[in-house]
Amino acid sequence: MKVFAIANQKGGVGKTSVAVNLSATLAHYGQRVLLVDLDPQGNATTGSGVDKSEVTKTIYGVLLGEYGVAEARVRAEGAFDVLPANRELAGAEIELIEVEDREFCLKRALQVVAENYAFVVIDCPPALNMLTVNALTAADAVIIPMQCEYYALEGLSDLVGTLRKVKANLNPNIEIEALVRTMYDPRSSLTTQVSDEIKAHFGDKVFDTVIPRNVRIAEAPSFGKPVILHDPASKGAQAHFAFAKELLARQGIPVKAAA
Repeated sequence: MKVFAIANQKGGVGKTSVAVNLSATLAHYGQRVLLVDLDPQGNATTGSGVDKSEVTKTIYGVLLGEYGVAEARVRAEGAFDVLPANRELAGAEIELIEVEDREFCLKRALQVVAENYAFVVIDCPPALNMLTVNALTAADAVIIPMQCEYYALEGLSDLVGTLRKVKANLNPNIEIEALVRTMYDPRSSLTTQVSDEIKAHFGDKVFDTVIPRNVRIAEAPSFGKPVILHDPASKGAQAHFAFAKELLARQGIPVKAAA
């Protein structure tokens, strides 16, 4: 089981969209996938077609040890499992203070279902808080969605600093797997300039695939679907297919479309 944390403390960079669509595309290519919604807003839950107001068991209860992943997971239309979240997760920060080894709550919970999945994708909240630390402690690698703008570069340095601390104190094996450029507009000189800076600094960690600005990606969550189910022929969907292929190729996994 390979665990990816989709992390960036800057909001509005397409992080949840990457998490949902990566889960759906990996499932499309025949992989067994669990999407963990670790954001109290629950956007990855609704974006996968799960009604967060209807679920009775969520990631909140899993983190507090009230029940396991197997009891709380829900099957999404895209043939992947979702560990849902809703607003009650916002209280987890305070309640986790009382828990021993609180940074390892998610890791312990995922280890129980390790044999059930090839990939776990964790959608982190847009903050460097205890929930994000749990994700980074549980993860093998981090995927960082980035808009090509200067504020994004500032946020990236904060995230890299946090990763260094997690690596030194909690998870010595964590690495950056990928930087994926989102909402990409090649007509903008600022976009290409920032993109070049990111590539100069991070080299082959920057994936070749870029996720463009695309209406279909933006509207898919309102239909409760990943874009690859909403409009598989759209440029946005095709970009997400390409990103999953590139990720699988880097894991040494041949791509076979699911029947």
